[in-house]
Amino acid sequence: MAKKNDWKNREGIVYSTKPDFEFTYDTQGQSPTLPPPQQNLKVQLDASGRAGKQVTLVSGFVGQSVDLEQLMKLVKSKCGVGGSAKEGIILIQGDMRVKIVDLLVKEGYKVKKVG
Repeated sequence: MAKKNDWKNREGIVYSTKPDFEFTYDTQGQSPTLPPPQQNLKVQLDASGRAGKQVTLVSGFVGQSVDLEQLMKLVKSKCGVGGSAKEGIILIQGDMRVKIVDLLVKEGYKVKKVG
């Protein structure tokens, strides 16, 4: 259970006049991670909103953020570049589409190159 005064996670509740009110936190977990053959990943090049710098996006990952982080670390180390992962999307610096598609296919993922 979260701390009693963790007000940042209280969505929409400001004040209650009920003296015995106890806020219940949303404890829905993330969906379980699908095995690689069931993942449908899309690899695409993007430069919008990044001052003209190109990045490769890997989207479509279904699973927990821990597994997404592990996949991101694998891709970053094999490509030798920087990147990040959030909200089910892996962002890799530069145009690494071919290298990433080859790597993910070798790891057993279903991959489609978009764009």
